[in-house]
Amino acid sequence: MATQNNNLSAYDKTTIPNAKDFRFGIVVSEWNEKITQGMFQGAFDAIIDCGGLKENIVRWNVPGSFELVYGCKKMTESFEMLDAVIAIGSVIQGETKHFDYVCEGVAQGIKDLNVHGDIPVIFCVLTDNTMQQAIDRSGGKHGNKGTEAAIAAIKMAQLRKDAEFYK
Repeated sequence: MATQNNNLSAYDKTTIPNAKDFRFGIVVSEWNEKITQGMFQGAFDAIIDCGGLKENIVRWNVPGSFELVYGCKKMTESFEMLDAVIAIGSVIQGETKHFDYVCEGVAQGIKDLNVHGDIPVIFCVLTDNTMQQAIDRSGGKHGNKGTEAAIAAIKMAQLRKDAEFYK
């Protein structure tokens, strides 16, 4: 297990760009809301902790993780001034193959947004076998995947800004 004995929330602020001038979109799945709200809070808090301004954070909710792709696509089209978008969701293994189809679709959809779009979209979707694993990764004993996603978003926003400089 990749996160075993690791706290996802640990980061060194001295290695993170200041987020004061960046604008972030966060699209949050309402499915498994206890989990996704925890990850949203982790992402929001990390952005603020790294200098981000709450008025520069836009949140949209979508019904489930599968809808994250469309939500992120529409967010990037509606807010061209965004520097990065974070897709937050939680899919927990059930007794059918539905889990596999949802996880594959969301992963490929977010990959496609990154390949074809100009605004980085960060994959913050837990794909756990049990609710306990999701709890452990959304503010529990393994920290918060939302925090990790926010740090990735800040770094990718800086990369996007640097790349624009070289055009």
